[in-house]
Amino acid sequence: MVSVDLEMAKSLPVRRRPVTLLLLMAAAMPIAFATWSALLNNFVIERVGFTGVEIGWLHTVREIPGFLAVGVIAVILFMREQVLAVVSLLMLGVATAVTAWFPSLGGLLMVTVISSIGFHYYETVNQSLQLQWLPKDRAPQVLGWLVAVGSAASLLSYGAVVATWDLLDLTYNTVYMISGGVCAVIAAYCWMAFPKFEGSPQERRMVLRRRYWLYYALQFMSGSRRQVFLVFAAFMMVERFGLKVHEVTALFLVNYIANMLAAPLMGRALTLWGERNVLIFEYLGLTAVFMAYAGIYFFDWGVVLAATLYVLDHLFFALAFAQKTYFQKIADPGDIAPTAAVAFTINHVAAVFLPALLGYLWIVSPGMVFVLAAVMAVVSLCLSFLIPRHPVKGFETALSALR
Repeated sequence: MVSVDLEMAKSLPVRRRPVTLLLLMAAAMPIAFATWSALLNNFVIERVGFTGVEIGWLHTVREIPGFLAVGVIAVILFMREQVLAVVSLLMLGVATAVTAWFPSLGGLLMVTVISSIGFHYYETVNQSLQLQWLPKDRAPQVLGWLVAVGSAASLLSYGAVVATWDLLDLTYNTVYMISGGVCAVIAAYCWMAFPKFEGSPQERRMVLRRRYWLYYALQFMSGSRRQVFLVFAAFMMVERFGLKVHEVTALFLVNYIANMLAAPLMGRALTLWGERNVLIFEYLGLTAVFMAYAGIYFFDWGVVLAATLYVLDHLFFALAFAQKTYFQKIADPGDIAPTAAVAFTINHVAAVFLPALLGYLWIVSPGMVFVLAAVMAVVSLCLSFLIPRHPVKGFETALSALR
């Protein structure tokens, strides 16, 4: 790869610019990961005989590389972030492609760890690259478009599964091989087609700063709450309501259509209303959604409401990119890469034990799992009130004026 300064990159053809690379990677990741997620619950229930306990352990193991994402700081001593992002995408694609080759708990744990290293290391450095490469005034809009592109890629994948699963009598192995293979091919293209982009020099050591404490707290609560959704929301649709592969995938299809349409609008809303108001809105909505999830079990509400809540859940979670722009506004430019790694680890602290523990609670009372998630959303809501209306370095929280 040839090295190119970010200022010089503005004169490159559009197909070779940093934003184009971000868009390609934003499309590649969900083609593999979202397809893996869409088929996983049916695969483990139909082929491996999982209960809530096994699925909880699988997701706990899957999140260990996320907890160890701080190791990215050591890796970028020897490898550029851009190169690490592409290599991680390649790992994710290859591991997804061979998922169906291992229809046992032990086999799935092994291949899941490999794909998870790819996924979490990609997500860590991708977040860093976004904040380094995007100007602050355009970041909310471009981040919204990146979410939309990822949703469109997922939409294409899910649409293909829905249209062809029964028609062509597809197998899990076929779908996993195709989706993982496409991700790997895109990663290889990103390696060959783009120069190395040179941004602000980054710290090559762990960075923990007191003034970032609110960002760390928001990341911790976001990761804890998100585990409930990722592990148990779709699992509920299969276990409680008996949805088949094409039905679960159709739900995901609707979900990503909504995200594809809404994400650019969310970027504009973030520009107009600011991080504080957007995050308050997100956490109010998530609190209501998780309480309604609990009501499905306590009051025997039906599958239509469950499916609607699933789509709303995803829409609210998409607003989380407001946390990225909040940090971009308060951070030293050289802190972005190491803090992205530290924040990703903080985001996954609860992930290494929460899914397994909640798997046992799920057997006793699934509704209480969602009540706990609602409590987590309320804690996040309280934290969001501490974000200043106009955050900048030196005024990171609403308490800064009291110092």
